[in-house]
Amino acid sequence: MQNPQSNHQKRYKGPALDKDLDKISFVEGAAESLGRRLIGPGLGVVFMALCAVVAAFHVPAWSLSDTLVLAAAAAVGAYMAMNIGANDVANNVGPAVGARAITLTTALILAAFFESAGALLVGDDVLETVSSGIILPAHQVNSAVFTTAMIAALVAAALWINMATLIGAPVSTTHSVIGGVVGAGIAAGGWGAVNWSTMAAIAASWVASPVLGALVAASFLAFIRYMILDREDRLQAARFWLPVLIGLLVGAFTAYLTIKGLDRLLAVPHGFVFVTAPLLGGAAWLFTIPLIARQSAGFDNRRQSIRGLFTGPLMVAAALLSFAHGANDVANAVGPVAAIVNVQLAHTDTVAQAMETEPVTTVPLWVSAIGAFGISLGLMLFGPRLIRVVGQRITKLNPVRAFCVSLAAAITVLIASGLGLPVSSTYIAVGAVFGVGFFREWSWRRRQGEGASRLFNRSIRNREAHNSRLLVRRTYLLTIMTAWMVTVPISATIAAIVFELLRLVLGLS
Repeated sequence: MQNPQSNHQKRYKGPALDKDLDKISFVEGAAESLGRRLIGPGLGVVFMALCAVVAAFHVPAWSLSDTLVLAAAAAVGAYMAMNIGANDVANNVGPAVGARAITLTTALILAAFFESAGALLVGDDVLETVSSGIILPAHQVNSAVFTTAMIAALVAAALWINMATLIGAPVSTTHSVIGGVVGAGIAAGGWGAVNWSTMAAIAASWVASPVLGALVAASFLAFIRYMILDREDRLQAARFWLPVLIGLLVGAFTAYLTIKGLDRLLAVPHGFVFVTAPLLGGAAWLFTIPLIARQSAGFDNRRQSIRGLFTGPLMVAAALLSFAHGANDVANAVGPVAAIVNVQLAHTDTVAQAMETEPVTTVPLWVSAIGAFGISLGLMLFGPRLIRVVGQRITKLNPVRAFCVSLAAAITVLIASGLGLPVSSTYIAVGAVFGVGFFREWSWRRRQGEGASRLFNRSIRNREAHNSRLLVRRTYLLTIMTAWMVTVPISATIAAIVFELLRLVLGLS
């Protein structure tokens, strides 16, 4: 007779083993998933450590404490640069990805290359504005206090941008870092330590840049609609006007690069731009005429076919915008680091004496490199999330609309960078997206007439359905505007708190 206890053991041996195996598999899967999530932060920590080592060996320090301070500043600047890449670069390639003109992988590679090029070639003027234009050199601020204030500003800006990225909010990195500089500067030297005339000019550019971006983008969309999409022979109009737009784009980019980029390599007279810009712009126009004609061979006259021709120009515009963003926003990452380097090199008691001894003329290449490669690394590791937010959730984009957004944002940022104003590329790009969306709404209502518009509104039974029919999502407009308004006070407050903590720890007077 068989033992009942043995039967009981046989009955539960299999299921118990399966449960144990399931638990082991679950733990292994969780560990693997956690490992994948930690790859990005791990690479970020390695990059920060490498930047600290490079800074420690590139600037002669008078003491070990100076070396440690400079290394810490470089590491925080690298952290800030990666946050910029994770949050702000989405504005450059998000429209192209949202329009499905390029894949996310292609967008990441394109943006990383041109971001680095713009930061390394053309970033000096804006670096000078952030590193020496916001805090008054004439104000007798102790050099050690000034260095601590710059580190506090970077820490505050990086923390705020990191939080915003985690919640999926595209905030202004320029707002963040300048708010941090202002908050730390006030905590260090009082209200008189801040150059309020420079701040007023920067604040005016914050207001003007989204409006200008919206107007320029809407104007481009109106032009393309009137001259190409609404024509009877759309295909022929596209073959004529697309090369013209590309030629204008290349000409403008050449003019900017000639004036603002080549001065780091060789002395170029400003009059030379009147030769190079028309020459290369005309060459691009002539070169793209047969390309557009060959690409459009066999196309029909539908709008959908015409939109496919904008994929190539959209990639050019996205590359131009990435270059401009690298030139403009590298200051947000390493502008305070550049200021610390100049104070360290001068080795004086006050900031005013440091600026007289080591005036900010040319930012060291290794300082620009920290920002350039940090932005690219942050984009590759953490950027895809916000790229989808900017490209898909504000308004529906196609290649034509995305081209208008990218081109308008590129032109606006390039002009601002040429003037040395650290405007927010987030403001400009998001303003351009909203400008395109609101122009679509306006043109639809204009075509349908007021009667059709009232009928359209009456046919919608509730507010939620009405909002879902709008071409621009108002909730995102409200959310983004709220984030813009709180960024400066939040980053300034965090910077003041961090500065006071550092001053207490370091025993600064």
